[in-house]
Order: sequence, then C-alpha cells, then structure tokens
Amino acid sequence: MSSAAEDRLSALDSSLDSILATAAGTEQGLTVGSDLFAVVDALDAQPALRRALTDPGTSEEARSGIVRSLFDGKVNPAAVEVLVAAVRFRWAGGRTFTAALERQAVRAQLRSIGSSSLGETEDELFRFGRLVDSDGALRSTLGDRSAALNRRQDLVSELLSGKANDATIALARRAVAARQRTFANTIAGYVSLAAAERSRLLATVRVARPLDQTQLERLQQTLSRQAGREISVQVIVDAEVLGGIRVELGDEVIEGTVAGRLDQARRLFE
Repeated sequence: MSSAAEDRLSALDSSLDSILATAAGTEQGLTVGSDLFAVVDALDAQPALRRALTDPGTSEEARSGIVRSLFDGKVNPAAVEVLVAAVRFRWAGGRTFTAALERQAVRAQLRSIGSSSLGETEDELFRFGRLVDSDGALRSTLGDRSAALNRRQDLVSELLSGKANDATIALARRAVAARQRTFANTIAGYVSLAAAERSRLLATVRVARPLDQTQLERLQQTLSRQAGREISVQVIVDAEVLGGIRVELGDEVIEGTVAGRLDQARRLFE
C-alpha cells in the first residue's frame, strides 16, 4: 500500500474516531457500523453511484452534496459524516473507496463491543478463521458464490451459536462476502483491526506444540520489546513446523523453526 493510501485511511480512521467520540456511547458505534455496511452494499449494487462519489472531476462540495441528498435521514447522522469525510479524498477507484468504508464499518462495530470484550472477539474471529481454513469442504461452501449469500451467512451463525459472542458472529457473517478476495483474508483483516483497537500489532505465531500460559506471556513480552509497542499474539499449532517457532509480524517473518532451517539448507544446494 502506498504512503498516500495509508494517509487516506489514517485520516478516515481519525474522522470516525472523532465522530464516535462525540456520539452517545457504544451503541452509536453499532448503529454507525451497521449503517455503513448497508451503504457499502448499496454502492456495490450501483456502480454509477460509486463513480459519482469518487469522480476526481467533480468538486468535493458536489460529492458531499450527493451524499447528503441520498443519505440524510436514511442512515445515522454519524454515518453520513463518515461518508462526507470519505468522499473528500481522492481514491484509486470505486472498489478502493468501498473497501475503505467497509474498514470504518468494522472499526465502528468493534468500538461498540467495549474494551473488555475486544480481546475475546479477536480470539474468536481468529479461531473461527483457522477452523474454516483447515476444513476444505467448509472453506469451499462459504466461498461458493453461486450459493445465496444469506444461506452461507446462516451457516456461519449455526456454527458459532453458543460458542462466540454476538459481535463475533455479526462480523463473521459479514466476512462471508469476502471483500478481501477470500473469507480467510477478510477475517484476518478483521482480526488485525481488533488488535489495532487495543493499540496492538498482531503477531501470528506458528509452533509445533501448544504454548502454555507462561510461554505465551514470555513470547508476548519479548515481541513487544522488539516491536516497541504492545503485541497481540495468535498461536497456530502446525505439525509442519517440526520444532522451534515462526513469527509473522506484519510484513516481517522471523523464522526459527527446524523446517525453516532445513528449507534454507536445501536452497543452498539448488
């Protein structure tokens, strides 16, 4: 992602944060999130409207006017303000624009959970993402775009009923639409956003055997010191690791596994 694109997302994040800070309580975040999801769906269904809201040849005031004429009184006023903030930026295209709005919808819903439950939602989304990724039949079913979206979403609800909180189920249902190409990628994006809401970076750790609580805390402390900020650790037990540990922290990979060292050795003789 270019620095300009990152700046746009950061500015939009700040806009949402400011809007929710002046709104009433966490329920506002839930409403704003739901309304933004509905707006994204409407924009996906109407390419002409997407183009109108992202046309660099149209003035910012005109684009803002379109937003207000279409959505004032129909969605939460705070959601309208997020939209107005979004159309003031120049986007690479309509899809990039709607992806940015989807990000704000997810962030708003995460804000509605409350800080005490954010970690739980992050863990539940991560575990469910791993479950789907490890089950070929389930992965294919959820990714089958020839099947009705609501039926695939209902399957997610059935699988998570009684096993996850309402926020997790709502976001997992949303992820079935797979805006980031696949369900797994979309869920991973949600998990990263949940970690960010706790002011943490997400580290995915692959190990051959489960870590006990002491090992997990020690690893988290070590990674936090190296990164210079708090780290949220999600662990994957992977038989292919053979031993040691593999850490994925953003774009950085720290390879300390037997399998990794063997692979490096093999490449020396290629």
